[in-house]
Amino acid sequence: MADLSFDPAQAALVVIDLQHGVATLPTTPHSGPDVVSRTAQLADALRIKGGTIVWVNVMAPAGPLALTPELDNPPKFPAAFPAQWSELVPELGVQAEDVRVFKRNWGAFYGTDLDLHLRRRGIRTIILTGIATNMGVESTARDAFERGYDQIFVEDAMSGLGENAHATALGSTFQRMGRVRSTADVLASLGA
Repeated sequence: MADLSFDPAQAALVVIDLQHGVATLPTTPHSGPDVVSRTAQLADALRIKGGTIVWVNVMAPAGPLALTPELDNPPKFPAAFPAQWSELVPELGVQAEDVRVFKRNWGAFYGTDLDLHLRRRGIRTIILTGIATNMGVESTARDAFERGYDQIFVEDAMSGLGENAHATALGSTFQRMGRVRSTADVLASLGA
């Protein structure tokens, strides 16, 4: 693979749904704790280089703002969500200067101020991590691509909810929208 280069000051690590209700789900091929650990390493390294860290979390899908289309395979939500369901896991090391975005859909752009945060900070490159590769991460990636952002997909700092979901997104979608790299590749490009 070609060397990975980007301007850290014009880059944002956009982290999808690493919260109590999602990061604890059974994922494949990487565990939730591994995704969280690698994402925290990336956040620390990019922050040192002047990059932007964006933590995105989905609010519990309930009440009048919940999506209710007819589905062949509807999600199975609990009758009531635990109090911490939407809270980011503490292992991420969220800092006061980091950007927080709250969403109610799979993707982080629709119905949020994510694009405004990125454009006002002069961001050109989005580094994506999170759970689930084939849902929130992929939806966000598609929207970012259509908005003209360069993207880096950190393959071992994201994971899917199904056997082939992660591999399919990486192999057939992400390579057509950006660059797929490992945590080690991104850290090396940041001099970490």
